[in-house]
Amino acid sequence: MNEIKNLPQNEISRRKQAKTIRFLRKLHRITGLILLVFILNMAITGILLGWKKNSYDYILPNNRQGITSNLKNWKSLDSLKKAAIQSLSDFSSELETDISRIDIMPDKGIVKFIFKDHYWGIQLDGASGEVVHIGKRRSDFLEELHDGSFLDRFFDSKFSFFKLFFTSIMGFSLILFGISGFWIWYGPQKMRKLNKRNA
Repeated sequence: MNEIKNLPQNEISRRKQAKTIRFLRKLHRITGLILLVFILNMAITGILLGWKKNSYDYILPNNRQGITSNLKNWKSLDSLKKAAIQSLSDFSSELETDISRIDIMPDKGIVKFIFKDHYWGIQLDGASGEVVHIGKRRSDFLEELHDGSFLDRFFDSKFSFFKLFFTSIMGFSLILFGISGFWIWYGPQKMRKLNKRNA
């Protein structure tokens, strides 16, 4: 301890800087190894989600075109809902018909029905009520993997616990990686400047 006190101020600063860099490298490495699987999950699902509208219906079915965008010529939402449920039942009797979301797209002339317990969706023509497309929405599954809400669905969590935990941990981790990565890059430069002053 007395040895350090007797050192010049520049040398004390240099040693502190070296200690900080060693600590940050270790923290960066350990945190990176622990979170590697989660980071890869976010990166891969993020790339796939970015391409969802350009996947030729594989990740997300493209929006089809209905007969008219004039809402006056459309069937009632209730009759469209009944048509969607009947169409899904005709398509597969094993799929649940509870609706999660209804997307009304007047410019396309269609109404999209997304269901709760699976990843299938139906697009109906707003005017005729005819099915224009039935397809699997793999993007919904990818979104749940991306933000951790897949576990909320799996464990039937009502409070989005896993999503909140996962997104918080990953957000703070990326901030930590950014700060520690900057210091791992900047620290040695600062040390070189201190060494020049001491020389």
